[in-house]
Amino acid sequence: MIKAPDCLKRFSSAKSRFLESALNIFFKREFPKLLGPILRRKLVEELINLIQDLLPLKEHVKPGQIVWNAVCTKTRADSPNVRFVPVTLTMIDAHDVQQLADGVPMTKIMKQGIARITKEAYAQGALLSMRDIGLLTWRYGGAISQYRKRYEKEQNVTLPHTGSLHDMGSCVSHKSTIIRKITIDKKDPLVVAQETNHSIGAVDRYIKDFNRVRLCYQDGKDMQFISLATGLSKFVVNEYVKLIENTLNCP
Repeated sequence: MIKAPDCLKRFSSAKSRFLESALNIFFKREFPKLLGPILRRKLVEELINLIQDLLPLKEHVKPGQIVWNAVCTKTRADSPNVRFVPVTLTMIDAHDVQQLADGVPMTKIMKQGIARITKEAYAQGALLSMRDIGLLTWRYGGAISQYRKRYEKEQNVTLPHTGSLHDMGSCVSHKSTIIRKITIDKKDPLVVAQETNHSIGAVDRYIKDFNRVRLCYQDGKDMQFISLATGLSKFVVNEYVKLIENTLNCP
């Protein structure tokens, strides 16, 4: 079997953010036997033409803002019934421009911008992925992740995005932040949940998982055993072990 190119796996599903693909998915899901691909495509084209004729652009969208379909906070991007929410995002505003005029580095403004639009999406009931932001800024998601992580480290916060709230991808920095705040800073779990944009249930789960890994690790168990015993992936177990060794300084 020929392996699909990485670019196809990484970006092809992003098409579902747009109206044409969203309508296609809807009709395919709701009327699988009624509409074939040709009729479905024609119906979608006519509906889009009708929408464009009848509905003007959102009047509240200001210069520097865009509309993007982001994953609803109540579903996951990899769910068969994924839902999207149209959100208005401020890509650039007058304050950004003034900072540029004042000589503030573009990298700093970009970090602030990433934080701003992730918060804006979350306030509107949706979550952005780093791929979303990468598509909107013509960058790869990995580069966006680095800017986001720097901001989170500098501000000691966890931004709301699919990686932190849906455990998507390889994002584990939110777990580290939560565990540090509770085990090192001795903060109340409810306060930590509010500071990191997590539910109290998610915070409790991370702490329980961490304690289970720590118990096995201190008992001398290897990575394979810990993964099987806890039901956690080896990647996540390894991150917890790093926390134990480097942050908590456990034997």
